[in-house]
Amino acid sequence: MDEIVVSRNEAVEQKTHDPKVVAKFFLLNLVGIFMFFIPVTINGAKSIPIDHIVTAIRAVPNFGLVYAGIIVVLGAALPFVRKTWNKDKVTIIFSVFKVLAVFVYIMVVFHLGPESIWAPDMLPFVFNKVVIPVTLLVPVGAVFLAFLINYGLMEFVGVFMRPIMRPIWKTPGRSAIDAVASFVGSYSVGLLITNRVYKEGRYSTKEACIIATGFSTVSATFMVVVAKTLGLMGKWNAYFWGTLVITFIVTALTTRLYPLNHKSDLSYGGKPPVPERVAEKGKLFATAWDEGLTACENAGGIGEGIVKNFKDGLNLALSIGPTLLSIGFFGLLLAAFTPVFDIIGYLFLPFTKLLGFGPEAAMLAKGCAVSLAEMFLPASIVANASPLVQAVAAIVCVSEILFFSASIPCILSTDIEIKLKDILIIWVERIILSLVLATPFAYFFLV
Repeated sequence: MDEIVVSRNEAVEQKTHDPKVVAKFFLLNLVGIFMFFIPVTINGAKSIPIDHIVTAIRAVPNFGLVYAGIIVVLGAALPFVRKTWNKDKVTIIFSVFKVLAVFVYIMVVFHLGPESIWAPDMLPFVFNKVVIPVTLLVPVGAVFLAFLINYGLMEFVGVFMRPIMRPIWKTPGRSAIDAVASFVGSYSVGLLITNRVYKEGRYSTKEACIIATGFSTVSATFMVVVAKTLGLMGKWNAYFWGTLVITFIVTALTTRLYPLNHKSDLSYGGKPPVPERVAEKGKLFATAWDEGLTACENAGGIGEGIVKNFKDGLNLALSIGPTLLSIGFFGLLLAAFTPVFDIIGYLFLPFTKLLGFGPEAAMLAKGCAVSLAEMFLPASIVANASPLVQAVAAIVCVSEILFFSASIPCILSTDIEIKLKDILIIWVERIILSLVLATPFAYFFLV
């Protein structure tokens, strides 16, 4: 079901395409590659063009405050307008949190509440560093997403990457685009791509769940912040590449564990996923070339693709905006003012003790637990710990991927069929596996 072998009779290498299609393939895909994958330096800041556009928009006085307010208020009202707020228990809970987000936004506008919630790493962090950039990045990124996924690039890359992606991560070759987009851009960009491709029937439910929970990492930019906080910039290359490898090893392992290994092999709407072609020996490039150009030839107009993707991006922003604000904020409150994450930390205490962290085992266990609220929080928990604990926490907070201040609400707001219970189980698995892999790596290469 997941492959089509190219027969000799097809003579892929001899097939010719209209020069206009070839030009379209190169031009439009180069635009997509440039916007999502090529970091450029503007005004001293190095990032991908999509991020620079978002930064420029945010520079407009009060734009972020007003825009986020519109997204939060409309996003909170939509489930009730569409009468979807009570679809199931999880939807009801999230609908309530969306309404609560309106009150949190009012607190932001009028600077209400005790001074403790106005510490830089509390409400200002969630609103300014998470809600505004993510809700802006999703629709802006969606405008250019058409150039990345509509005109044959995924099909072209997929033929080359399938021999790697399929046996290791049980995902199509085209999913390599998702993995790179997340690490270079952000998890929101990766999830936007995943959701769009899933709805088009090019991922099965199992594949979409694996990609969403295993490839949608925070960007390299966030890793820089973590490395600076924990004094790892002197060993940046070892930290970056080690974390990248550990993250994807953990993903390869979780794909073979419950609940991911029990997910459906059917695609969106219960249909079989669109298969990838597999080239015969010696015909790899010819098959990739034909696949890419055929997809480009069959693609709709540029304007049509942009409008369709922008609508999807705006809907996703409206869905995740309120939950990012309310759940992110309340998660930080729980972490700062309650013992909830100390209790959750007992899940990981046996592992941190067995791994030899001694008197710092409890601290590291709590740091792992608090990553469920926000991936950056472990850095503050272990800020005064030994270099080994700091290094392990720096890796785990990235490789665990799933956290309530951003990625979990984003995943649950997509059309991917995955339950909150499943996400929490995967999070526990990722933490334990990350600890086991990160500890020896940190010991030999980071301290």
